[in-house]
Amino acid sequence: MSRALEVFYVPLLFLTVTLVGGLRVADRFVFVRPPLSALVLAVLLVTALVRCGALAPQRLMHPGRSTLQNLSGATVLMTMFAAAVQAFNSVIPESGLPRLGVIVFLFVLLLNTIAASIDRTHVLRSTAVIHGSSFVLKFIVLAELSDPAGGWLKRALLATLAGVTLGTLTQEPFAPVTGYASFFALALFLGGLALLPRRYDGDEQALVAARQLSGGTK
Repeated sequence: MSRALEVFYVPLLFLTVTLVGGLRVADRFVFVRPPLSALVLAVLLVTALVRCGALAPQRLMHPGRSTLQNLSGATVLMTMFAAAVQAFNSVIPESGLPRLGVIVFLFVLLLNTIAASIDRTHVLRSTAVIHGSSFVLKFIVLAELSDPAGGWLKRALLATLAGVTLGTLTQEPFAPVTGYASFFALALFLGGLALLPRRYDGDEQALVAARQLSGGTK
């Protein structure tokens, strides 16, 4: 990662995701604070990224870097985690049975990703699929069910879900701009993850050498 990316562009990108991910638009603009479940899911996602080599924290913070460099690295990590929380916040349904189902579904998927120890490409692809499928469920399927006017998709879904209490599946309707804002935030978030410094085979040896050098100069 170049210095310009680390110091300016990547933190700004993740900060944008953090702000836009909590935005909801109905009759007014509302900024929704993330639920505790989004924090837990973000921790699991970061764990998966580190375990699979898509994120190498030691390349952002280690004894061989100056104080300012470590500070900029810490800023990248903190803004990335905040963006991960808000990315989940933006795709988790607002209420009802779908909210619980999506949270459990994402929790299981992330645990499976951590256990599988897949490589960087697969974990980034898996992250895109996880957020994309949750986005479709919330902003297309549930939004159609919650729309008072509805359309052919709502009629088809109601026919498929015959016998299910609709109140357990619907959520408060938002303006279409909310879905566009969430899509924009997710695209930025996934792009930001692709820019993070990855782990290379020599990273651990370099970190050990830097610690030894730091200890020898004291």
